[in-house]
Amino acid sequence: MKAFTKEEVLEKAKEYNVKFIRLQFTDIFGSFKNIAITVEELERALEGQVMFDSAVVEGFIRNKENEIYLYPDPATFEIFPWRPRDGAVARLICDIYSPEGETFPGCSRSALKRVLEKTSESGLQLRAGAEIEFFLFHTNEQGKTTTITHDHAGYCDLSPVDLGENARRDMVLTLEEMGFEISSSHHEIAPGQHGIFIKEDSAFAIADKIATFKFVVRTIAQRHGLHASFMPKPLAGENGSGMRLHLSLWREGKNILADLNDSLGLSETAYHYIGGVLQHARAITAVANPLVNSYKRLLPDELSPCLAAWSEKNRNTMIRVPAARGDSTRFILRSPDPACNPYLVLASVLAAGVHGLAAEIKPPQPSPENYPGPGGLRELVGSSGLPRSLNEALQALTEDETVCAALGEHIARRYLEAKGEEWERFMAEVHQWELDEYLANY
Repeated sequence: MKAFTKEEVLEKAKEYNVKFIRLQFTDIFGSFKNIAITVEELERALEGQVMFDSAVVEGFIRNKENEIYLYPDPATFEIFPWRPRDGAVARLICDIYSPEGETFPGCSRSALKRVLEKTSESGLQLRAGAEIEFFLFHTNEQGKTTTITHDHAGYCDLSPVDLGENARRDMVLTLEEMGFEISSSHHEIAPGQHGIFIKEDSAFAIADKIATFKFVVRTIAQRHGLHASFMPKPLAGENGSGMRLHLSLWREGKNILADLNDSLGLSETAYHYIGGVLQHARAITAVANPLVNSYKRLLPDELSPCLAAWSEKNRNTMIRVPAARGDSTRFILRSPDPACNPYLVLASVLAAGVHGLAAEIKPPQPSPENYPGPGGLRELVGSSGLPRSLNEALQALTEDETVCAALGEHIARRYLEAKGEEWERFMAEVHQWELDEYLANY
C-alpha cells in the first residue's frame, strides 16, 4: 500500500475527480465514525483545521464537551472502489488533536501510537495478522436487521450451500483493491457465519485495516441486500464470532520469539511475553470483549477460548502457539471478538507483553490437549478462567495499572464509566429468558 504525502493526496483527488472525502476516526468503543467534506475543503482538512465535538469520540453528550480537531493521515488516503469514478468518494483516517495542537487524550489511534513508540525505543516491533468472523443476516421489509441467516452452511462449505460466497468474494476483491493482503476466506461453523484472514502487517497498520475492514464488509453486505453483524454471539446455541490476532515480535528484521534449542522452539522472550499477557489477561478481556454479549461467547465449551492459559493445541486457551517455527513463530490471541476497538486491544496486549519482558514473568506450563475428569474444563474455568461477565472484567481493568496506562488515564476513565453504565442498564432489564424460566413457577 503506497503512503501518500499531503501534496500527493491533493493531486490524486484532482486526478480521480474526487468530490467527497470522508474523514474517518474511531471512538473509544471501536465504532468507526466519519465527517464528510467536499474536495474544496480538502486542503484545509489536511492542515488539521476541521473542528468537531469530543462527544462523538467519547460517547457522551453533555454540556461540557471539548472541541477537537481532525488531523488526517495522508498515508491512509483511499478512493472507495464501489463508488462511481465520476464524482468519486475517498477517505482519510484521522488522529485527533486539541485546539492547542496536542494529542487529544481520547484518541485511541494515538494511544496505540504512544505504546508503539515507547516499545520501539528498545528496538521491538510487533506485527499482527487478523482472522475476523462475522454473520450475514437478512433484513425485513422495513430494512431492519433480523437474525434470519442467509444460509445453513457449515465449516468451509461451498455454494450452492454457502449462499454468502458471492458477497464474501466481493468483500475480498474490494479489500484487495484498497491495498489489503487477504490470506483466505471461507464459511465458518455457524449458519450465515463467515471468516476473512488479513495477512500480517505492522501493529499500527493492522489496527487501521481492522477498523476499515468492518466498514467495508458492512458496505458490501448492504449492496447484496444483507446485514453484516460483528456482534460476538447473535445466535443462541451456535458458534460465536471471534477476532483472532496472530502476533509476532521482531528486532532488526529477526523474529525473536523463536529458539531452535528450546524443547518447544520458543525463546525466553516468547515465554516472558506470554507470561505478561496472561498476568494481565483479565484486564485485557475488558477491552478485547467489550459487550455484555461478549461473555456468552466465552462460556466453557469445546471451542471457547475461556481460559487465561496457553497451549499448542488446546483451543480453550486464550493463547495458542501454532507449530510453525523460525520466522513463522507466532502466538494467536484467540479471545478478542470483532466488536472491540483494535487500537486499544493491541495497545493493551503490547503493554502487557512488554511488562512480561521487563519483569521476566514466566508463564505457567502449557495446558494439555484434553482435560481429564467429568468436570475438567469447568473446574479450570473456576481457577484460571477469563472473566465470566462484563462487570467482572471491568473490575479487573480498574485494578490493572499496566493496561490502564496503555489506554491512558482519560480513555480508561471514560471507558470504565460508559461500560459500567451499560452493565447497569443490562441488569435493570427483565429478559425473556427470566419470564420463561420463572414467571409461571414463582
